[in-house]
Amino acid sequence: MKFHALTAAAGGLALFACIGAAGAQPARTDANGMPTNQSTPAEQAETANLNNQVSAGNAAADATYQAQQQQYQNQLQRNQAQQQQYQDKNARYNALRARYAAERAAYNRAVWPERYRTWVLVREDNLIGNRVSLISGSRVGTVRDAATNPDGTVSGLLVELDGGKVVWIDANDVRRNRADGVVMTNLSRADILRMADQRL
Repeated sequence: MKFHALTAAAGGLALFACIGAAGAQPARTDANGMPTNQSTPAEQAETANLNNQVSAGNAAADATYQAQQQQYQNQLQRNQAQQQQYQDKNARYNALRARYAAERAAYNRAVWPERYRTWVLVREDNLIGNRVSLISGSRVGTVRDAATNPDGTVSGLLVELDGGKVVWIDANDVRRNRADGVVMTNLSRADILRMADQRL
């Protein structure tokens, strides 16, 4: 009876040893043949290489993000500067218009021909660069800029005269022939020149 028990116990130990051996991972050994769980030089080099690739990828992503942020900030500043210039331009025109309203009211204005009376200026007309002529058809200058009201309608045009002077002309004193891209004014050449000599 004891013999059978010992045999059974020995068999159990042998089975446990087999199972344990089958489940155990092969041990790494160092240069002295001692077991170790340290990575091999090749594994360490591969890990370092992977870490370097991840770091490089992260650095590139950060650099791209920073560049995009800087580009956005630059564009925002440009837009703000352009908006300020636009507001300053309109403020200068409105100040000039208010200062000389009484004098300009006395200027002689020709009667618009019937076909011109309904022509008005709108911001979408791309007025910059249009030729400016008198009702008679004589050219006096070129549109260089436009001032607008808060609702977007054109309030005045900055005209560079053929002689080199510049003058703001109220929208009420101009019409635009969209067919040929010509802006016409009912002011006289002499009055336009006098207006060009006015300064704030």
